[in-house]
Amino acid sequence: MIRQTKAGKIEGVDDSAGSGTYSWKGVPFAQPPVGNLRWAPPVDPVAWDGVRSATQFGHGCAQGGRYFSPAPNDAPYGLAVREGFGKPVGNEDCLTLNIWRPAGKDANLPVIVFIYGGSNISGYSADPSYDGAQLAKRANAVVVTVNYRVGFLGWFDLPQLKTGDPKNDSGNFALLDQIQALKFIRDNIDAFGGDPGSVTVMGQSAGAVNTWALVTSPASTGLLHKAVALSGGIAFSARATAQNYAKGLVNAIVIADGKATDTTSANAWLATQTNEQVAAYLRGLPADKLLTIMLANPQLGNAPAPIEDGNILPVNSRSVVAGGTFNKVPMIIGNTKDEGTLFAGLFGLYTGNGISGFKLSDYDRFGLQYNFNPDAPTSLTEADLISSAYLPVDTPTTGWKAVSDVVTNSIFLNGLSTQIDSVAAQLPTKTWYYRFDWNEEPAPFNTVYGATHGLDTVFFFHNFGTNVFSFAYGAANKPGREALSDAMVGSLAAFARTGDPNHPGLGVTWPNWPRQIVFDANGTQLQNTAP
Repeated sequence: MIRQTKAGKIEGVDDSAGSGTYSWKGVPFAQPPVGNLRWAPPVDPVAWDGVRSATQFGHGCAQGGRYFSPAPNDAPYGLAVREGFGKPVGNEDCLTLNIWRPAGKDANLPVIVFIYGGSNISGYSADPSYDGAQLAKRANAVVVTVNYRVGFLGWFDLPQLKTGDPKNDSGNFALLDQIQALKFIRDNIDAFGGDPGSVTVMGQSAGAVNTWALVTSPASTGLLHKAVALSGGIAFSARATAQNYAKGLVNAIVIADGKATDTTSANAWLATQTNEQVAAYLRGLPADKLLTIMLANPQLGNAPAPIEDGNILPVNSRSVVAGGTFNKVPMIIGNTKDEGTLFAGLFGLYTGNGISGFKLSDYDRFGLQYNFNPDAPTSLTEADLISSAYLPVDTPTTGWKAVSDVVTNSIFLNGLSTQIDSVAAQLPTKTWYYRFDWNEEPAPFNTVYGATHGLDTVFFFHNFGTNVFSFAYGAANKPGREALSDAMVGSLAAFARTGDPNHPGLGVTWPNWPRQIVFDANGTQLQNTAP
């Protein structure tokens, strides 16, 4: 499985007897963003001699460990993941991508590029939910998953790092990583049987926000030909917001490093340094130390991303898209019905009572759900997972379902229809919307999570093995689950080939926006309804 890229030869894995695919993993699309390349646009990889092994995933990018982060030391997915919660995990040497294609010699296959989510502060392409083998085989497509920098290492708008280069000065290093990966695909994917003129970018959550950014950015023109945004819209940050965050984090770093005792003295110390000295100082600190300081200062919030810098992204992206200035590609946009249930940790912010919706810590919840057997009898109840303040779940206003709906609307749906309208005004026959309603998990997860945020992703990838939603995949729901996944994969495959998600396996016609399709499973039934 040797293929030639512009940087050198790579050797992957022939799994034709297993999944029916060939794969190449951990393929560098840029140099490691370390040293002087920390907080700099990605640079083409250094060419290598001989044949480079591409049989294992590359490092996840450096980040503070969370629910959707890699395990410490890149350990395989499992209970090890939770041992990284609240600690630095991953590695700065992470700009790699992974490629799957169906076994055989077919050429000019459509290319599906996936961008992971994680609030733009976490996530990694080796997450088993995103394994591309099943999708590549079932969609007869080349599937690519991409690592990109996250958190303040990927999004950082600090005046002392400016060089006068618009890309560098944008602060959107993670978005530039994604653009760099698309350039790699443009220049190399034909060697893997892919058509560089038929690239579909699909992102979920923060990955969907980034997909909208790629649709909006003039820097990605010509690099993508279709777009699929799962649970995310235009949710970009103003430059002033990003710079305030960067200033606050740098003050925290200076204080933690012993160069100052408070914000006033930190500002005074920084004032004695040139821009070049500040940049060299920050680039000289180990990533783990920077991440530890970030984790110790939660009051700073998340690194704002993406940033409307005026070059890589317009200053007011919503109005620019409304004015018709964007990369006009066919789009599928979708949401899950119960997005908010995954964010129950935020419920106290929305109710004002300060109480998390989850009764358990993330650490304990991860372990309980990882060890849950969906086919075994259980005494587990809603009360074991949900804080009593939100029970019974159907209580108006204060119940679990009511509060999760508020979170769904506030984070995911508020303003989204206007954004889709802007695209559809330019592309009325090329804009589609779905809602994912599948909630057939074993009790009590069918009410605790329902059609939760991210669950549609595993259906599009047809990944029902061990992953973050393993508790949901029981024998009782397998027939409907598999049929629904087949219909969804079929739609994605058709869209990647033709720009239209309709296909005979749907059983209904998928209409253009403002109508929608609802993905649900009762047997193999799907619904076609108005939004």
